[in-house]
Amino acid sequence: MWLSDFTLILPDRILPHGSVLIEDGYIADIREHAVAGGLNGAGRELFPGFIDMHGDMIEQELEPRVRVDFPMPVALASLDARLAAAGVTTAYAAVSFSRGARDGERRSFDHTSKVIRDLSQARATCRVDHRIHARFDITFDNAVGVLAELIDEGRVDLVSLMDHTPGQGQYRNLEVHIQNKAAYHGVSETEARQMITTTISERTRPQEVLLANMAEVSRQCRVHGVALASHDDDTVDKAHLMADLGAVISEFPVTMEAARAGVARGMMTAMGAPNAMRGQSYSGNLSAREAHAAGLLHILAADYHPGAILTAVRTLADADPSGLPGAARLASANPAEALGLTDRGAIAIGKRADLFAVDPQGRVGLTLRSGEVIHSNGAFGAESPALRTVA
Repeated sequence: MWLSDFTLILPDRILPHGSVLIEDGYIADIREHAVAGGLNGAGRELFPGFIDMHGDMIEQELEPRVRVDFPMPVALASLDARLAAAGVTTAYAAVSFSRGARDGERRSFDHTSKVIRDLSQARATCRVDHRIHARFDITFDNAVGVLAELIDEGRVDLVSLMDHTPGQGQYRNLEVHIQNKAAYHGVSETEARQMITTTISERTRPQEVLLANMAEVSRQCRVHGVALASHDDDTVDKAHLMADLGAVISEFPVTMEAARAGVARGMMTAMGAPNAMRGQSYSGNLSAREAHAAGLLHILAADYHPGAILTAVRTLADADPSGLPGAARLASANPAEALGLTDRGAIAIGKRADLFAVDPQGRVGLTLRSGEVIHSNGAFGAESPALRTVA
């Protein structure tokens, strides 16, 4: 099946009026001109499918309101459709083991373990290739054994080490954190300050305990071949520690110094597409645009909104040394490389036909996973019968 007369966003260049041949779910040929037959793109852009290595959306879909629980089939179907409509063909659903969560609440280890097992079973029915990203709070001692069991069962594809204790990491700016918490909960800043003080007291752990937790999780990942990421690196020392533990990705570094140190140690830096799109971090931390301008940004992730990825790619393209192809690599080839996904991430012969086409309004109009239609808004007319649609 040919996709003909598309503007192909290749890894190293833009190919106007190019064509892609799809056979058995893979890209079999690429031509530098339009070909007869197939699906005509009328010159519209064709991108490699986005690979989202960090998306928090499944937790929100499962609990859209406090103590309002949705069943996994409903939550996952909704997220699956959102991702496909955003051009995402591979997605790592981030679920968190977080200290302080009460039993039955989102992010408690009982609840999170169930979510991971339910998601692992349900993802086979999805359009998007869903994978599991376990976010491990290093202050949550009891979750170490549970995470080990899940990794041993082969249910976890990526682990990140995080510490959301206020006063460091993402929340190192306490005044900004207090203001955001007050606004989120609809309370005064005095009340928010007390809430944060209580949280700090509850979460503070001896340094040797935190190091032991991180070392054990790192060991588990190494034994089972699971990729490890750090989270919210805020100092040079922390970046070096995470690299020593074997982290290959530095998620959302909060200072330029930490980002630079992580890159020097061989880690890829991942930041949120909403940050890049808006030009600032909602927590007052490092701007993705500043990291990109300094040559320190390698991966764009949905974070909390998959629809931001394409806009962020276009935003960064103007400043990227390689233009749009370079910016597109942030959400395709680069995460594929970091996560060991050698079969996807680029429009190239031999790669999986994970692709999406942009409609005349600049939206994602058609998304293919392994050559099968997983999203269409009708902008390209009736797709060729040779393009199978996933029901």
